[in-house]
Amino acid sequence: MLCNHDIESFVSKHGLNEGAQQELKTMMESVVSGTRRRVTVRVPATTANLGPGFDCCGMALDIWNEVTVERATVFSIEIEGEGAQVLPKTKGNLVVKGLEAAFKAIGKEPPVLRYWTKNRIPFAKGMGSSSAAIVSGILAGLAIAGFNLQVKGEEELLQIATAIEGHPDNVAPCIYGGFQLGVHNGKRWWSDRVTLPHGMMCVVFAPDHVTETSEARELLKKKVSVSDAVFNCGRVGLLVAAFATNNLSWLRTATEDALHQPQRAPLHKHLKPLIQAALDSGAHGACLSGAGPAVIAFTGGRAGDVIAQNVSERKELEVAEAFLKAADAINCPGQVLITKPIEHGGYIVSETVSYDPDTRRQRIHYVQD
Repeated sequence: MLCNHDIESFVSKHGLNEGAQQELKTMMESVVSGTRRRVTVRVPATTANLGPGFDCCGMALDIWNEVTVERATVFSIEIEGEGAQVLPKTKGNLVVKGLEAAFKAIGKEPPVLRYWTKNRIPFAKGMGSSSAAIVSGILAGLAIAGFNLQVKGEEELLQIATAIEGHPDNVAPCIYGGFQLGVHNGKRWWSDRVTLPHGMMCVVFAPDHVTETSEARELLKKKVSVSDAVFNCGRVGLLVAAFATNNLSWLRTATEDALHQPQRAPLHKHLKPLIQAALDSGAHGACLSGAGPAVIAFTGGRAGDVIAQNVSERKELEVAEAFLKAADAINCPGQVLITKPIEHGGYIVSETVSYDPDTRRQRIHYVQD
């Protein structure tokens, strides 16, 4: 990399005039300064709908995928963890599609890159694995390109991600974290945050089998009755109020739904028994996570680290045991993940950047992990 001293030596050696000297310096700064060679991104799992908030409500969970992207001479992609045996290792992978969409949005061609993905989010379970892939690709693409997007008044990253995913319920919390409401205002997708109750825990039963979101969507009605619409409108309002005021007891009613869970119940035979088991064992509320097959229950009482806290102060273990007992009774094998909502969304963990060593920027570092 050429620094100011190198450029001055080159100018002196070749006798360049002042105009040529400035042109050379400008060209080198545009090529070198701030060029990222390698970035690592982390993105969270998400649970969509939260019962009645079909396609518009979602919440980030403290389960993370990690993606590293590096400039290379030959395209390649390596996948470790969830979905490693079935996810494409081609440019059809959603991480690659997200990155290419980021470059398209800024009017550039993506360079040749090498990808590593470490997947911890359960694949095809209704926990936002596809949205995580899309958002991680977009974030990595923007970082590699050294380009920033407008958030206030535009939410440009959300527009890119939703154009691929189709709706904001998973991508919005994956980008911003927390509980997000996402709607289309007639011109663009728009999102806003709902306050998270302190001490909430999330208990997720993830069956061994998978569900394609497209298959689950085919079961939905094209038209709904006024009574069902009113049912959901009231419960979405109650859901937001329960979170915003920390009245978790309201979630028993607020997580009920009439628009998608009854229609998807034939596909998810375990749904109703597991929701009932969770409520009977002390969960405040329970619902299908996204399009399923995962079922999520909400409990409270967390204070500090749960491993150090007296378990009698919380209910998540009882709910987990109830999930497994109910699932075993209907021969639905799976596992339980106990996690919590997370306030922040995807972020750059580390970056390898080339800066002119003569500038102060070389001594400024973002620390986000």
